[in-house]
Amino acid sequence: MDLEDRTRVADVMSTPLETVGADAPLREVARRMRDQDISALVVTTGGGCIVTQSDVVGAVADDRDLAETTVRDVMTEAVETVTPDLMMQEVAAMMTMYDVKHLPVVDDDYVGMVSSTDVAEHLS
Repeated sequence: MDLEDRTRVADVMSTPLETVGADAPLREVARRMRDQDISALVVTTGGGCIVTQSDVVGAVADDRDLAETTVRDVMTEAVETVTPDLMMQEVAAMMTMYDVKHLPVVDDDYVGMVSSTDVAEHLS
């Protein structure tokens, strides 16, 4: 990534933000992710949580019943977030440091999502 690059999160983040409640069945989440071609949802009733494709795959690998398993059972809690004005170089560094593929974007409230795919597309 060019060190002179002035691209900010707001320029590449996905909006509108897709959300889900913590009590939603994981089967519903898997369908939404497939149908909307997304790989993460912010959990609205979890206080800073996220559910990702990796969480869904983990539940399948553990032979969980996706109709009975809820988002709350598999979500990642206390996720790192970024602001819309953060530079993409910093986002890439955070994703590497925290070993994550998604960072919710927060500006008073959740406003979007930036993913490793966004970073990769920005790099190309």
